Amino acid sequence: MASRSVFPRYISSFLRNPKVTPCRSCIPLPAPAFFSTHFVGDNPVLVRDFIRAALYDPKHGYFSQRSGSVGFLERSIKFNQLKGQKAYLQLLDKIYKQSDVSWFTPVELFKPWYAHSIAEAIMRTANLSVPLKIYEIGGGSGTCAKGIMDYIKLNAPTRVYNNMTYTSVEISSSLAKKQSETVGEVPSHASKFRVECRDAAEPTGWGDADQQPCWVIMLEVLDNLPHDLVYAENQVAPWMEVWVGKDEQRSGLSELYKPLQDSLITGCLEIIDSENAARGRSTSSIARNLWAKVFPKPRRCWLPTGCLVITFKDVNTTFTFSSLFSLFAYVIVFPSNMQKLLKVLHGALPKMSLFASDFNYLPDVKIPGERAPLVSTKVLCRVIYCKSHFLSIALTCDAVERNKFRDGSSFDHDSYLDAKGDADIFFPTDFWLLERMDHYCSGVDFTSSKKGKKRRTLTLDTSAFMEEFGLPSKTKTQDGYNPLLDDFKNTKIYLSVPTHNTK
Repeated sequence: MASRSVFPRYISSFLRNPKVTPCRSCIPLPAPAFFSTHFVGDNPVLVRDFIRAALYDPKHGYFSQRSGSVGFLERSIKFNQLKGQKAYLQLLDKIYKQSDVSWFTPVELFKPWYAHSIAEAIMRTANLSVPLKIYEIGGGSGTCAKGIMDYIKLNAPTRVYNNMTYTSVEISSSLAKKQSETVGEVPSHASKFRVECRDAAEPTGWGDADQQPCWVIMLEVLDNLPHDLVYAENQVAPWMEVWVGKDEQRSGLSELYKPLQDSLITGCLEIIDSENAARGRSTSSIARNLWAKVFPKPRRCWLPTGCLVITFKDVNTTFTFSSLFSLFAYVIVFPSNMQKLLKVLHGALPKMSLFASDFNYLPDVKIPGERAPLVSTKVLCRVIYCKSHFLSIALTCDAVERNKFRDGSSFDHDSYLDAKGDADIFFPTDFWLLERMDHYCSGVDFTSSKKGKKRRTLTLDTSAFMEEFGLPSKTKTQDGYNPLLDDFKNTKIYLSVPTHNTK
């Protein structure tokens, strides 16, 4: 696949002599193939709505009916028993080939140590004199929840564990069931853990605001939030909304371009323009027009729509031509619904502390547009040995006709329109903008001369976080190679805690 980490896609090339499996059966049956046209009716939809359906549609969405969309390891990897990097990659190659998933999250690959490090950070930061409340958004297979509760049970005072609650907010019914099963392996956890199968970005599910301190955990959640897409023919042409509609001539889907009219898209552009202005990014109109005439170039920008529009006090923010060019000069993209989700969380849990981890960079992106997503489908493939040559047979959707498949790995699509319910769609996270949105949604007005912040925030590389709060020795091989520290250099961790500043 286009792996979320920087290295697993190269496992096969690293292993020069893959194991040959004799042919003992016929070609396996293909997995059920869904069709992206199911996500679009007679009327076109915005890109964000198409992506939301492709991932979360109750019948055909990637996450909704596939508990196997997120990998689950039956046993923890014994890193100290592996000689080095090659042995680790051989084991990982075997794990991926034996599973029907496209990827495993870091908390899964490095269980229980990844979850234990989060629990340690919570215990050092939380006020343990009040009952500990933890919320996890998108809990996957439940590995993080179980690991955190295990650690607190073993290392925190008894009263802390006895009085704690852990709530998982999960949109996928199949994953919600899996989480309950995973956490339920420890009987004493059951009374403290519950799953709420709903959309965390919908405020109605949270009820009245809870003024008690709590923690909110989001692991690889932001990268799967829907985005919108805007397009311009050249540097000086106005942005246009991108819609997805049926193409009757090609019996597929195609993009449609419309003038800006969606309030979420225009509001998002205004917010980004204000941020660019604050960073001093501006260019004269003469230079813009000369550059556009000499080097005309189409523009595609993925935008964070699905968000709530912020009104800046005492400042008349307008959507102008100059704002469009400053956006082109410095494009900031973050997941759609990020601002809406943060706004809802701050409203429902005003004293929350936030832990978020995600990928700030994704390798080998094929889809055009800055901060564009990776769209990846697991390839069902078997290598069989016939006489004196190898024959690789792949069966999944259109991977055969594209002739771009590999044994036991995933196929990266050239277009987000290829998503058929069997494809993961994920975006890189802009952590600088995540921090700005976190402050905005907590009620900070950056346009005011009095910029008292209500949050203390910190962004760390994963390796730095693990060295401070984790046990790196537990994920180190015999020769000193440590995949958690060495291979996930494209991931970061964001910590945000409330201050006492309420002005």
